[in-house]
Amino acid sequence: MSDENKSIHEFDFNLICEYFSLLERQGPGSPEQTLNALSFVGPLSEDAHIADIGCGTGGQTMVLARNVPAKITGIDLFLRFIELFNANALNLGLGERVKGIVGDMNILPFQEEELDLIWSEGAIYNIGFERGITQWRKFLKPGGYLAVTEASWFTDNRPDEIHDFWMNAYPEIDTVPRKVAQIQQAGYIPIATFILPETCWTDHFYVPQMKAREIFLQKYRGNPMAEGLAANEKHEAELYAKYKDYYGYVFYIGKKI
Repeated sequence: MSDENKSIHEFDFNLICEYFSLLERQGPGSPEQTLNALSFVGPLSEDAHIADIGCGTGGQTMVLARNVPAKITGIDLFLRFIELFNANALNLGLGERVKGIVGDMNILPFQEEELDLIWSEGAIYNIGFERGITQWRKFLKPGGYLAVTEASWFTDNRPDEIHDFWMNAYPEIDTVPRKVAQIQQAGYIPIATFILPETCWTDHFYVPQMKAREIFLQKYRGNPMAEGLAANEKHEAELYAKYKDYYGYVFYIGKKI
């Protein structure tokens, strides 16, 4: 395996956390697309409970919280993300009903049928799409909603360079129809599916990383692991610019049967 095809998981978790904590969003997305996905979800009252799984620092969570009156619990593995998440909630006056906790998406701290909505932007790959939507279903009330973004192929065939990159990074990447079929097979009604626009990758994810990399490398210059992580993220941005017609993130919204 070449250095250029390293997976993010091969780097030190503390460095990964520090690098991505410099960003408002830890994955591709935008407030507009979060609201677009939310528009397909049934009305949520102040008694409703939402879980944002793999919430990061809460960029998308705060958008949700400003648009629905529900209680929201954010869960992430990284303490630093959760600290920033809770600080953001307090700064926005949302601290009474929006709380982040450190937790593992493999072992969620909810009761069966406790949640009205499960949200996850750019994070379900950590557990795997099919496993995640299947395991998390039991926490949703009947008629509850699932809304997640997932890396997906737009074509059945693609150049070897990008195919090999994703097979190493996330072998579960697949085409949109196959992902929709998995949602249906897991016990959901597929409600909506849409591709995140290019700006979700560029303006909201890769462009902000340019400044973040500069700050990160000033602190860790000469550290091979840190420099490798920064180079890896830069390489990912270059691949996206070259092969964006073949893949991207897709929002999948389903309703529990």
